[in-house]
Amino acid sequence: MIDVHFVTFDCAAPYELATFWRDATGAEIHPATDKDDDEVLLLGTPNLLFIKVPEGKTAKNRVHLDVTGSAGSTRDQEVERLLGLGATIQADRRNPDGSGWVTMLDPEGNEFCVCRSEAEREQAGSAQA
Repeated sequence: MIDVHFVTFDCAAPYELATFWRDATGAEIHPATDKDDDEVLLLGTPNLLFIKVPEGKTAKNRVHLDVTGSAGSTRDQEVERLLGLGATIQADRRNPDGSGWVTMLDPEGNEFCVCRSEAEREQAGSAQA
């Protein structure tokens, strides 16, 4: 068995990207971080590590995060909140019945999906019964 220590993002601007993800997740940037550091750690579950690299993103991510809202927020509310933080919509896969997800891009173009919360999925299940 292994434990995942970090999920790592190669990026051009580690502090700025970590700030987006801090605002998105509510996690804390490691207190010893300087804005000019080439590596920035976001303390959360999981820990996210942002490392400066010279090359830009050239293709679709082969690994991405799937996220849901917390504290009673819906998928659609989270999409709007994340748009306000600087994310963009890459593909809207929401269905008329409320299922589906939205594929978004963070400010450096990394894909992530916003899915329905557990409460939304449970509510949909009970509505179909």
